[in-house]
Amino acid sequence: MRFFKFLPWSAKPVAPKPGDFTTDKRVLYLMALGVPVGALGDLSSWVLFKLIYLCTNIAYYGEFSFAKKAIEGSPFGWYTLFTPIVGGVIVGLMARFGSDKIRGNGIPEVIESILVGESRIGPKIAVWKPLSSGVVIGTGGPFGAEGPVIMTGGALGSLLGQALRMSAAERKTLMVAGAAAGMTAVFNTPIASILIAVELLLFEWKPRSFLPVAVSSIVAAVLRPFIMDEPTPIFPYVGGVTLSVVHMGAWALMGLIAGLCSCLLTIIVYACKDGFRKLPVNWMLWPALGGVVVGIGGLIEPAALGVGYDNIRHLLAGGVVLRVALLLLIVKAVIWSAALGSGTSGGVLAPLLIIGGALGQVLAPWFPHEDPGFWPLIAMVAMMGGTMRAPLTSTLFAVEVTGNFTVLLPVMTACVSACALTVLLLRRSILTERVARRGLNLTREYDVDSFAVTKVSDVMTRAVQTLPAAMTMPEVIAFFAAAEFRHSGYPVVDDGGRVLGVVTRDDALAWSADCAATSGCADPTLRESLRDRELLVGYPDEMAGLVVDRMAVADVHHVPIIARGSGRLLGVVTCEDLLRVWLHRLHEEGDREAYYGWRSARRGAVKAKPGGANDAST
Repeated sequence: MRFFKFLPWSAKPVAPKPGDFTTDKRVLYLMALGVPVGALGDLSSWVLFKLIYLCTNIAYYGEFSFAKKAIEGSPFGWYTLFTPIVGGVIVGLMARFGSDKIRGNGIPEVIESILVGESRIGPKIAVWKPLSSGVVIGTGGPFGAEGPVIMTGGALGSLLGQALRMSAAERKTLMVAGAAAGMTAVFNTPIASILIAVELLLFEWKPRSFLPVAVSSIVAAVLRPFIMDEPTPIFPYVGGVTLSVVHMGAWALMGLIAGLCSCLLTIIVYACKDGFRKLPVNWMLWPALGGVVVGIGGLIEPAALGVGYDNIRHLLAGGVVLRVALLLLIVKAVIWSAALGSGTSGGVLAPLLIIGGALGQVLAPWFPHEDPGFWPLIAMVAMMGGTMRAPLTSTLFAVEVTGNFTVLLPVMTACVSACALTVLLLRRSILTERVARRGLNLTREYDVDSFAVTKVSDVMTRAVQTLPAAMTMPEVIAFFAAAEFRHSGYPVVDDGGRVLGVVTRDDALAWSADCAATSGCADPTLRESLRDRELLVGYPDEMAGLVVDRMAVADVHHVPIIARGSGRLLGVVTCEDLLRVWLHRLHEEGDREAYYGWRSARRGAVKAKPGGANDAST
C-alpha cells in the first residue's frame, strides 16, 4: 500500500524539504491535466475564428458562410458605416443580460480572477466571451482574437480545475495553462505563450505552475496544424539583419519611439474610458457609440477594420507604401482607442502590432537602409513589448511568428528600450491600469522571499526570560498582574532547560476568569497545564520562513527555538524579530554606499541586520 501515498489525491500537506523548489509529485498530475487543457485551447481558438468568419460574412456580404473573407471586399459600400454600430448594440445587450465580464480585452479579467477570485471563472464566460468577440470583430471591430482566446482558454482551464479537487494555486495553474494554449493556437508561439504566462499571469516562478503551462502550450502547438487553417509561421519575414554600432543605435531609437507611442496610446485609451463614463447614457450603449467611430474610420480606411492579420503580413513583406501606412497608423489608433475605451470585447495584441508596424513603415526612410519589412517588424514588436511591459515575451514572439532567428538581437534591443521608457514614464501598463482602477494595487516585480534566505539563528532573541514548570496557576496569574509591564508571552522550561510550552497573557486572563467563576483556583503547575497542549517550536538551523508558516497556522506570536536532540531552549522568535527581517530588506533596497574610490556616500537610515538587535528579552 506504500505506493498509494504518492497519488495526488492522497497527498498530505507537509513542510517542504530544503531545496531549490518546493514542488512535489503533485506536479505530475497537473502536467497530465495540461494535455486536455492544451487541446481545449486549440478548440476555443478554432471556434472563435469560425464565429468571426461567420459574423463577417453575414454583416459584410449577406451570406451565411464560415469562409474567410476580407472586410475590404464588401459590396455594401457606405452602408457598412452602420455595421460596427449594430455589433456594438448586440454586444451591449450580451453584457447587460449575459455577463458584464465579457467587456474588455480579456487579459485584465484573467489577472483579476487570479488575484482576488481564487482563479474561478464561471461557465458563462466560456460561452459569452467568444460569442461577443466574434460579433464585435466580425462586424468590423479593430481587435485581435488573442485576448478573447486567452480569456476563453483560461475559463476552460478554470472550469476543469473547479470540477476537480484542487487548491486555488493549482486552479490558477490550469487557468493560465488554458490561456497560454489559446495564444499558442492563434499565433503558433508556444515559447512566447509560456513567457507571457510568466511575465503577466502567474505572478510566480515555480515548477508547479511553469511545467503544466509548458505542457499545455506544447500540446496546443502540436495539435494546431490539424485544427487551425492559419499559416506557419503566421507572419513570415525573410529579410536579413545588418550588425553595426550605428544599426544598434537605430534599433534602440526605434524602440524608444515605439515606447513613447505606446505611452501615448495607453493614455488615449483610458482617456476614452473616462470620457464614456461621463456620458449621460447607460453603459450598455457605450459599445454602440464606439461603433460610430469605428464605422467612420472604416469608410476612411477599410483595412483598419477587423483582426487585420493580412496588414501585418503586407507590412513585413514591404508591400505598404508610405501614404497607406500613415493612414493605417492614424485610423487604426483612433478607432481602436475609441472602441476599447467603450468597453466592448476584443484583444489588444494584433492592433498593437499593426499600429507599431505602420509606425515603422512611416519612419523607415529616416533610418539606416535595411531589407523591406525590417523596420516595421522592429517597431511592431517594440510597441508590443513596451505596452505590455513584457520584453522577453515580445522578443521570442517576433522570432516565432516570423520564423527568422536572425532578428533576435535587434528586436530584443528595441523591446528593452521600449520597456525601459514605458516603465519610467507610466506607473501602469494598458493591461494593469484597468485592474488598478478596480482597487487592486498589484506589482509585477518578483524577488526572493527574505524569510526564505534568513536563518532562525540570525533573527531569534537569545536572552529569554522564562517561567519554571513548577509554577502554579495562582502564581502565574499573580505574575502577570503584579508588574507594571510584562511581555506578552514566556517560554516554560523544566529544571533541565527543556521547553514545555509557552504561557501568554491571554492564558493568565482566561485562568483568572475561571477562578472568578468558580470562586477559587486550583493549584496545578504549568507542567500539568501544558501537558495536553501541542508544543510548537523551531530550530536554529531552519529558515525563518518555516517558523513564519507555523506561527500563521497556529495563530501564535511566540515560538521557542530549541536545540535538536536535547530540546534545550536557545532563544525565541517573535513577531518583532520577524519585522526586523523585513526592515533589513528595506535597508538593502534604500541604503546606498560606496566602498571603493575617493568618494564614499551613504543615504538612508543605519542598517539593521536581522540579528543585530536580538539579545534583549522578549
